[in-house]
Formats: sequence, C-alpha cells, structure tokens
Amino acid sequence: MRIGVPKEIKNNEFRVGLTPESVSEFVARGHTVLVETQAGMGIGAADDAYRAVGADIADTATDVFASSDMIIKVKEPLAPERAMLREGQILFTYLHLAPDPEQTQDLMKSGAVCIAYETVTDRTGGLPLLKPMSQVAGRLAVQAGASALEKAKGGRGVLIGGVPGVRASRVVVIGGGVVGFNAAQMAVGMHADVTILDRNPDVLERLATHFEAGANTVYSTRATLEQEIAQADLVIGAVLVPGSAAPKLITREMLSIMQPGAVMVDVAIDQGGCFETSKPTTHDAPTYVVDDIVHYCVANMPGAVARTSTYALNNATLPHALRIADKGWKDALRSDPHLTAGLNVWNGKVTCEAVAESLKLDLTPLTAALA
Repeated sequence: MRIGVPKEIKNNEFRVGLTPESVSEFVARGHTVLVETQAGMGIGAADDAYRAVGADIADTATDVFASSDMIIKVKEPLAPERAMLREGQILFTYLHLAPDPEQTQDLMKSGAVCIAYETVTDRTGGLPLLKPMSQVAGRLAVQAGASALEKAKGGRGVLIGGVPGVRASRVVVIGGGVVGFNAAQMAVGMHADVTILDRNPDVLERLATHFEAGANTVYSTRATLEQEIAQADLVIGAVLVPGSAAPKLITREMLSIMQPGAVMVDVAIDQGGCFETSKPTTHDAPTYVVDDIVHYCVANMPGAVARTSTYALNNATLPHALRIADKGWKDALRSDPHLTAGLNVWNGKVTCEAVAESLKLDLTPLTAALA
C-alpha cells in the first residue's frame, strides 16, 4: 500500500503522523511511504531521517494526497486538505466530528474511508489511541493553567503550590478519566489543593485509593460543582463522552460565583468543550476572558510538546496502521471489532452512532460498510 504523511497545517501543530522509526516498519513490510518535505521538523526529524529509512519525500501536500492509498495524520483535516481527499482513499487520524458539521459534510462528500483514532476501542472499553494524548493534555492542562494564573496574563496572581505561610491554590478537576487523572497527578505533584469530581463511584474509589490524602474526591452534582468552582483558582474540564459532543457542565451564569481571575482550562474543547463559554483558541492566542474568568481552550494542546506527543501517539497507532496497510481497511476492520469502532465515515455515509446522533444525520450500520 502507498502511505502518505502530509505536514500538519493547523495553527502551531508540530506533530507528525509517522516518525522515521514507524516509517521503517511500513517499508520493511513492502509498503511505500511518501512524506511531505519538512513534515517531521517539529519533532526534530529532517527529510534525510525519513530518506534513511526508505521513505520518499514529496514537495507538496497535493503530491502526497494524489499518490497515496492511505493518509496518516494527527489532527483533523482542514478544508484545503479535505478538498484533496478522494473516493475510496483511507484517512487515519483524529477527527472529532460531533461538534464539526462542516468537516463531517466534507468527508461525506469526498467518499473517503475515514477512521478516527478517538473512537477505536480496546478489550476493556477504553480508547487506546486517545489515551496517550489525553495523558499529555491532562498534564499540560496544569502547566497551562499555572501560567495563566499569573497576574500579567490576566489570572489571580497565585502560585499553584503556594509557599510556607501562604495556602496552595485550589485546583478542581471535573472528570476522573485519563485526562482528569493525569491533571490531578500533576497538580498534586505541584502541591496544590486538589479536588476531583466524577459521577462514577468506582472511579471515585479508584482515585481515592491512588491519591489517598493527596486529593479530595467528590461526587459530582450541580450543587457540589458550584461549591467547588466558587472556591477554585484553577478549573480543568476533563469530561469525555466517546464520539459525542462534550456536555456543557459550567454555564455562563455559574461564572458569576467564581473568583475574578480564576482560570478554566477546557481539555474537551476538541469535542465542543464542557464550558458554555468555551470557544477554540490557538497556541498563538491561547486565552480570553469572559466575566473576569480566564479561559484556556487550545484545541491541540499536545502540539506544544510535539516530540513527546508524536512518539506516544505512534506507539499506540502503529499496530493498527500496519494492520490496515497489510490487509486493506475492510479485512483489517473485519478481523478486529475494536478497530471497526473507529470507522466514522464511509462512502458518503456516517457509520458512528455518536456522531450521527450529535449531528442529527442518518446512521449507516457498520455491517453495511463491511459487507
């Protein structure tokens, strides 16, 4: 199979779909890999590093899309990239379609086979291709929030861990999944006063056992959420409904009970955000203020640490990408129901139930795509 790796064009996105080490795995199996020039510069991988493992280098993204059977990316394709997709071509990347009707319509019009990292499952019901970026984003959320709390950046002017004689900042993490756990882990390590809210008693028990006295765990209701955010210096939104738009847990009205200069980091922004006042931002201009509350809503947070993120992502995606290349997408999905769950759009139709429900589109059963 001919594998194409275009350079990411999203604002300040420095990750790349395949590392040179991953390319070597494809080449060893007899596949051809075409990498757009300078696609790997953000992780310190020059064109020569890709040539050394057998890749061909293309001058433009147009060449990559035109010559490849499967496109492997990191972020969802932007409009110029979607225009280059063709019928039957495989797209393997993050998509996050539920809050993005324009992208969904373009992918449907293209006729491409679109497999989303974020809805591939595993035997435990987890999301293994989303997990590494959730780990990165959770940890980055605390770093970003700590920076935004600085007075010169609009925050309250407080230090996350405090100092002797001055209390530590109060950090509230909404959601105890992978993002929330990693955010709490970082905040605890920085000696913050940490509270984690979740609605799953088993999750709360696991978190309480792990953190012991290092973090508070609270069952999430509207009342407890309001109590916690009213005292918070930093609020991290870490709620995920797989494939669906994130629920709006903090309304604009609730901002009035928060402390002026408090910071909210919405890690769920690529699924529409879990704060009513959230809107996507970029690494160029990561924050904005609504009702005296600083919002950080960068939709590609892991791009800031591109090398760590790319290698972590490739560790998870490579086995699946190789299976698709070796068997073809249909046989690869037939042989693995967990990979099948990643199919979001096929032949102009939506095959992911959560996406169809969120965008009020007709759902085509996965069995039809694999017939």
